[in-house]
Amino acid sequence: MLDRYAIAVIRWPLKKAAVQLSQWGAKPDTVTLSGFFIGLLALPALALQAYGLALSFIVINRLFDGLDGAIAREQGLSDAGGFLDITLDFIFYASIPFGFALADPTNNAIAASFLLFCFMGTGASFLAFATMASKHQIDNPLYANKSLYYIGGITEGTETIASFVLMCLFPSYMAWIAWVFGIACLVTTSSRVWAGYHTLRDIEGR
Repeated sequence: MLDRYAIAVIRWPLKKAAVQLSQWGAKPDTVTLSGFFIGLLALPALALQAYGLALSFIVINRLFDGLDGAIAREQGLSDAGGFLDITLDFIFYASIPFGFALADPTNNAIAASFLLFCFMGTGASFLAFATMASKHQIDNPLYANKSLYYIGGITEGTETIASFVLMCLFPSYMAWIAWVFGIACLVTTSSRVWAGYHTLRDIEGR
């Protein structure tokens, strides 16, 4: 729900930074990989219950994730870059609940497992429809500069990162946050499956 508003706020500063970084020779795929490996450092930090440190790695990862796309728009979008970006994003997202499970298995493991289960639904519905949208050349008006079609939902990137931030700030409530956010993810998955199925069925005239 919040991605379109977040993008409107950060688009201009990211573009300015991307122009400067491009002049310095930065490549989008290099930024993608750098941000991914920095983000993965949140996993051991969470396992050690260093929640402030983990939060810093999460924020840096998201900053790099915004910059790689902005740089790509300056230098030219590529399918290879889009594939790399989205794949590493989903691996990073999955690492955060796992880190909390390692930090406190007794209190967090079931909630973290539930959230990972829910992530499978949001990720699968997102990527499956993106594949079919590309095949049928369906326009993506809200995210015209993305490599993949971004089908909507009540849990997208902004909501996911907000939940991770809350978990790091209030780790004793991690399980509650995971249960609530996981349920929201299930709603998103259901809405995407329904909308995606009917959109494709209408296109095929069935």
